[in-house]
Amino acid sequence: MSQGPPSFTEFLSSYSPGLLPGSRELPAGVSAGDQIPHGTTIVTITFPGGVVMAGDRRATAGNVIAQRDIEKVYRADEYSAVAIAGTAGIGLEVVRLFQVELEHYEKMEGRTLSLEGKANRLATMVRGNLGMALQGLVVVPLFAGYDEDQDKGRIFSYDPAGGRYEEHDFYSIGSGSVFARGALKKLFRPELSQEDAVVASIQALYDAADDDSATGGPDLTRRIFPMVAVVTADGYRRLPDEEVGGLTERVVEGRMRSPGGPSAPLL
Repeated sequence: MSQGPPSFTEFLSSYSPGLLPGSRELPAGVSAGDQIPHGTTIVTITFPGGVVMAGDRRATAGNVIAQRDIEKVYRADEYSAVAIAGTAGIGLEVVRLFQVELEHYEKMEGRTLSLEGKANRLATMVRGNLGMALQGLVVVPLFAGYDEDQDKGRIFSYDPAGGRYEEHDFYSIGSGSVFARGALKKLFRPELSQEDAVVASIQALYDAADDDSATGGPDLTRRIFPMVAVVTADGYRRLPDEEVGGLTERVVEGRMRSPGGPSAPLL
């Protein structure tokens, strides 16, 4: 009846370690290559008073589209969001475990972790998946949220070994991240409004899909649009599909006139 540790992951590792994602092994005859779906591109961008996180909706298994409408951006808690790129199944388990981790800490300690504390907890969980990463089942999350102490949005990226790095202004992960980050570098302004930050993230995902076959572009026929979340002092909010769809259609309409997207001034 003694009080357990504030970390749910620590509790689970002592009670039933086989339930942790990193404790498993690939079944015999299964490779970590083309048979397992992978999630791809995630972008995040800050604006005064908050942060936007957005992801495309495609999962691929080799050169095959495994799913057209997968969700990769999730609510971590009231003031933070987490997204995954890499092995989809393991990534979703890590996200669910992280959500429980934060809720467990709050109930055991009677207070919430700081944003930096949450980022550190996620780094520990990614490090626990190192064994699976060495088998080819790599999961790389992206974490962002509203820092109540600093009154601003902050972004944290990770490497497969659990290294945690704070990013500034914007960042992207996944197979299309190079192209998305180039677009964000062109579009970012410190004074962006929330809507402008959302549009910039959609533009970045469009550029990623334009050059990376694993990143899904907006599907106007099936009404599949990027998933977009905003975190501010008011908390986490996933933008409704109707709102994202309207902004996405404006982006696509602009690309009909200028396929390369909006340009930035040289000076």
